[in-house]
Amino acid sequence: MISEIMAKSGEDQSYERPQERMERVGAQALGDAELLAMLVRSGTSGKDVMSVSKSLLRRAGSLNGMLNLRAEDLCEIRGIGRVKSLQLLAVMEIARRVLQRDLTEKPVLNEALAVFRYMQPIVVGLEVEKFWVLPLNRKHRLLRLSEVTSGTANASLVHPREVYREAIRTAASAIICVHNHPSGDPAPSSADIRVTRQLRQSAEVLQIDLLDHIIVGESNADPQGKGYYSFSEAGMV
Repeated sequence: MISEIMAKSGEDQSYERPQERMERVGAQALGDAELLAMLVRSGTSGKDVMSVSKSLLRRAGSLNGMLNLRAEDLCEIRGIGRVKSLQLLAVMEIARRVLQRDLTEKPVLNEALAVFRYMQPIVVGLEVEKFWVLPLNRKHRLLRLSEVTSGTANASLVHPREVYREAIRTAASAIICVHNHPSGDPAPSSADIRVTRQLRQSAEVLQIDLLDHIIVGESNADPQGKGYYSFSEAGMV
């Protein structure tokens, strides 16, 4: 019995709590579960704070997935009560608002990576596919962000007339089309390829340049590790 207590004591001494580790090496060195542990702060009987945090991550799938959790989802996790669930939801909402920067900013979108970085905070947490058209001026500066359609992964999301109606309305010199894949994998489907061909053909008729069609996903779900697919980079636009 004494040896068991001593062994447990030795384990406790060697275990570095997230707060202690953060003070020693900084927040950037902490893993996802450790960062969550700093928010959760305490565990429950028979389940320490790191175990609770790991349960949270498993339920959410990733830190990004935390944005999708509701209060009832959080309360189902042992060690997360009503107060903690509300605190976590508040932190996630702060994160969402920080990510969704002022959309009145009009960036220059002259490459796929710039479009991905602009759109990623907008699509994070979406559970349905949405399609946007980004009308641009002659210097490739964004005129406005227009959501054209919203639906499910099995539905046809867009028709060229809806896309180019927005382009004509804003007197755009060129457009970039963007849609998201809720699965996180940005690889194009046969329907995505078909729509892109239709958009390219319509662009030739209307003489409005289609610079790109970009599918936004998540880097950790993309076999290529980029988090997006550019039809222009693939030579299909």
